[in-house]
Amino acid sequence: MAIVSRGFHGRRQESGAQLPPGQYLVKDFPVLSAGPTPRIPTAEWEFTITTEMGQDHRWSWEEMLDLPHETPTVDIHCVTKWSKLGTNWQGVSLDTLLSEVDTTAGYALAYSYGGYSTNLPLQDLLDGQAWVVYRYEGGDIPPEHGGPARLLVPHLYFWKSAKWLRGIRLLEHNEPGFWETAGYHDYGDPWREQRYQGD
Repeated sequence: MAIVSRGFHGRRQESGAQLPPGQYLVKDFPVLSAGPTPRIPTAEWEFTITTEMGQDHRWSWEEMLDLPHETPTVDIHCVTKWSKLGTNWQGVSLDTLLSEVDTTAGYALAYSYGGYSTNLPLQDLLDGQAWVVYRYEGGDIPPEHGGPARLLVPHLYFWKSAKWLRGIRLLEHNEPGFWETAGYHDYGDPWREQRYQGD
């Protein structure tokens, strides 16, 4: 997969809001991608959680929409140093999706239509910290921002919130994803400026 975006450099905005170190506030929503934008019809979209034992749990688009949803309002922070405050989403908590999944895994690898992947400790997807979201600011999520559905893990840099989400594999051992293999930090805490390996 070719790296298309080399980073976003916009006009810095002054703000009274507390931002993570090195971040600046934006009012727009910059588009950054590691390849071409997939276009997935909702009739063909499917989300799968695969346990470390190989058991699949699948949801179609309609099944996902039928699950209890939440409407988190969160700040998001990109590794390229922009932050956007008070973003509004709608989707299904990972707590709901994992409630019927039998696992002792410690890690997860989120993967996308288009081949992207990113790794996370499983505990970072639990306890109201992460969602599979399918609406943004009251409308469908545009494809360039990860629609029809994306992962939302707002306490980590935004590359961990995988666009065009297709599934999550639960793992006993950590397995780096696309950007982590290319030198980005394994965890990605914006408040600790964990942008690259060694930070």
